[in-house]
Amino acid sequence: MEGQLRVELVGDLVVARVRGEPTTTLLRDCQEKVLSLARDSQKAKVLYDTLEMEAPSVDVPLAQRALDEGLGAITLKRAIVVPNSRLAYLARLAFGDGDYRVFYNDIVAALKWLSDEPARS
Repeated sequence: MEGQLRVELVGDLVVARVRGEPTTTLLRDCQEKVLSLARDSQKAKVLYDTLEMEAPSVDVPLAQRALDEGLGAITLKRAIVVPNSRLAYLARLAFGDGDYRVFYNDIVAALKWLSDEPARS
């Protein structure tokens, strides 16, 4: 299934939902939309819902890492919800040393983590 993306502001969070198999183009679009919403709303907390995402080839998470290296002064606190250990590994590869945490099938815990700790500025 070709990747699909939905990014929206929900309360104090930017929520990005990725379904199907993502491509580097889809990730670039996702990053642009997330950053645009974060800047416009001044919200630095992001929830990535990948529960319906299929594992991509390794070049896709590496492309995300490259996108993150270009963030500059923008700091985001991100929770990534994954359905399995393969996507968890790819998420860790994609987000590297950033301010994020991976959650297995647990959106509630991800939301709690995002709300419990302030985002770094």
